[in-house]
Amino acid sequence: MFIQFLVRALAAAVVVFAMVPGLSLAEESRAEIVSGVHYRQVDVDGLKVFYREAGDPRKPAILLLHGFPTSSQMYRNLIPQLADRYHVVAPDYPGFGESSAPERAAFKYTFENLSLVIEHFTQNIGISNYALYLMDYGAPVGFRLAVRHPERVTALIVQNGNAYAEGLGEFWVPFRQYWQDNSPASREVLRGFLKIDATIFQYTFGVADVSLVSPDTWTVDQYRLDRPGNNEIQLDLFYDYQTNVELYPVWQEYLRTYQPPTLVVWGKNDPIFSAAGAEPFKRDLTNLEFHLLDTGHFALETHGTEIAALMHRFLKRVLHNSEIAD
Repeated sequence: MFIQFLVRALAAAVVVFAMVPGLSLAEESRAEIVSGVHYRQVDVDGLKVFYREAGDPRKPAILLLHGFPTSSQMYRNLIPQLADRYHVVAPDYPGFGESSAPERAAFKYTFENLSLVIEHFTQNIGISNYALYLMDYGAPVGFRLAVRHPERVTALIVQNGNAYAEGLGEFWVPFRQYWQDNSPASREVLRGFLKIDATIFQYTFGVADVSLVSPDTWTVDQYRLDRPGNNEIQLDLFYDYQTNVELYPVWQEYLRTYQPPTLVVWGKNDPIFSAAGAEPFKRDLTNLEFHLLDTGHFALETHGTEIAALMHRFLKRVLHNSEIAD
């Protein structure tokens, strides 16, 4: 009896599955993504790129780009809050998280190269257009993607990620010195930003209730920072950050020209990318929703549910997609 019941149930499931319109073989193999977050890796230009994925691949895509010193794990709580309506993908850059960290002699750690890896990553997994969540390092990676392929970007969500010189205040003084002289002494000064105290600072400064921030955040990040050779990778990227500042006018021209619908959700107490860096988006964008949140650099840790709700409302309005449920 049980075997007969099982056979009938499986047959019915196959019929229902076959009735789903436009489901390719690739989509069939990934249909279960809807049920939870999946942890995957894909080869990109000879590198292993790790990524988190959830939601139906037929739904509008959101590409979540992480900041320093973290990885896609910064989106661990946001992803499930978006996956019922969107195809959500969050990769780790080379040198971060669970992705490959090739030696510096084999891979030049620049923001241009990180952006090229992520561009090829999207092509490899079949995402042709996407809304971009830009946070910290995610801003220079994402704006490079947007400038190269503006037709692929459906919307921007910007959270403590600069495209303007405003907001780069006192915190950036030792970085500017390093950019100016590229000396061993200046590089050594910045090594302090890779220590555990600095990592905890990024998560807790400007946060009214620190008990909302899990210690797992800085513990996981610091473990990866402390891997052999990783400090030098991060110091290379500190030096290359100057190329992002040089490109700010290009990114601003992209915003003015293409007017991507943009949601700014910014931790206003962030000493790294201060609220002064959020305000200039108002100059260049006409379809802008703007929110300053009473928190610090990693706003998702304390205001993740609020940010998810703002994203749902914003994306439903700007994407005009009938597949996005109420």
